[in-house]
Amino acid sequence: MEQHAVIAAVDMGSNSFRLQVARVEGEQLYMLDGLREPVRLAAGLTADNYLDDAAQQRALDALGKFAERLRDLPAGAVRAVGTNSLRVAVNSDEFIAKAEKVLGFPIEVIAGREEARLIYLGVAHGLPQTDDNRLVMDIGGGSTEFIIGNGLTPIKLESLYMGCVSFSSRFFPNGKITARRLEKAELAARLELQTIVADYQGQWQIALGSSGTAKAIAEILEMNGYSPSGITRDGLEKLRVRLLEAGDVKKLNLQGLREERLAALPGGFAIMYAAFCELGITRMQPALTALREGVLYDLCGRFHDHDMRDVTVQHFMRRYHVDFPQAERVAKLADTLAQQFFGKDADESTLRFLGWVARLHGIGIRVAHSGYHKHTAYILANADMPGFSRKEQARMNMLALAHRGGLKKLQGLLASGDDIVLAISLRLAALFYRNRSDLALPEMRVSVSGKQYCLTMDAAWLKQNPLTETALHEEQAQWKALGINLGLVKK
Repeated sequence: MEQHAVIAAVDMGSNSFRLQVARVEGEQLYMLDGLREPVRLAAGLTADNYLDDAAQQRALDALGKFAERLRDLPAGAVRAVGTNSLRVAVNSDEFIAKAEKVLGFPIEVIAGREEARLIYLGVAHGLPQTDDNRLVMDIGGGSTEFIIGNGLTPIKLESLYMGCVSFSSRFFPNGKITARRLEKAELAARLELQTIVADYQGQWQIALGSSGTAKAIAEILEMNGYSPSGITRDGLEKLRVRLLEAGDVKKLNLQGLREERLAALPGGFAIMYAAFCELGITRMQPALTALREGVLYDLCGRFHDHDMRDVTVQHFMRRYHVDFPQAERVAKLADTLAQQFFGKDADESTLRFLGWVARLHGIGIRVAHSGYHKHTAYILANADMPGFSRKEQARMNMLALAHRGGLKKLQGLLASGDDIVLAISLRLAALFYRNRSDLALPEMRVSVSGKQYCLTMDAAWLKQNPLTETALHEEQAQWKALGINLGLVKK
């Protein structure tokens, strides 16, 4: 992947949108510029999980400001990610289409555990080396991530469906705080935490809080004399008393409490207090870095062949006991064919994507051989795959489903010319190596003109391999059903 001197990350969080720009020197990043817009996207989710027009407009206005700062950067230098609110919004795809036009760059919606991985990557790069395990907690607007890691390596990753904006809207409407409402919010958070308590308790030595909520609570506790440093259990108890005494966020008179944090404070406090109780945390220090820095370091890693997606593909190949020689045969031939189809327009990232799908196309065999491509597609769409966005996983799902069997199931899905090329290349590669052994293949040429695709092969070889020739004629029929002509020329 081409390296860029300046890169940028856009974090489309459920509470605020953030832009971070950095200069790249080797494998080190130097932060140049940062912007924050309090969009409060989670507050715009209706009861049936539709993102309302007002929240969409706030988001588009923020992205318009970011677009001005990013205007001169090339596509490969910017990575924009969406988190929980865009994961759950029913109309997320519709909004993202508008948002990409405003921002001028693609937007990825990342899964909860992928968000957790990137958060830890960002936090860990901002900390000194230590042999201790770290617990990192990130309270976002719609979800809270919990990570245990050591050095730069995450050990446990979890994302729970609770956030400062969603909890504040749910339990503290209009900013009213009562003992009953606070107890209900804390109990709801503790109930969510029960799913991770057994795995997390006693597994770390240092606790860190990333995101604005942790920083805001730490600042309030320190400036009001409730804690000598960072967030403590005693300090939270004192703040809890003050919240109940005020009874309304508008009546809170606390040093360090910024106006923009008022609405989300009670929900964020309830989650933080519950985590201290359930996980046995006694002290937590706010981290200086978070998701956006993690996105930058992950993007930088791709320049230096430290792409987490490569690691994930290799892990999945081992996990599902893939036939490595067969996967490499299919990947190599698919790549050769795709490069011929694309010609001088071949894009490195597209070919790498094809390679990932080709190497994983057979993982479904571990579930069942019959219809294994359907099992492969399901796994690729639904598994936690570090480094991959939901959009990338959906595309892998589609290509895995397309690599064998009837094509009618993909009517309307193979919309782009690039995806048609990848599907044809992968299907032909799997077809030629269906006997799963090294085969002396003749020279073959492929080309494309509009919707006319052509495969040219040695006539004598086809005559000696009638099963393959029959399979190629069946392949032509499959593509014809989609209105695509796959010609077979014998020479």
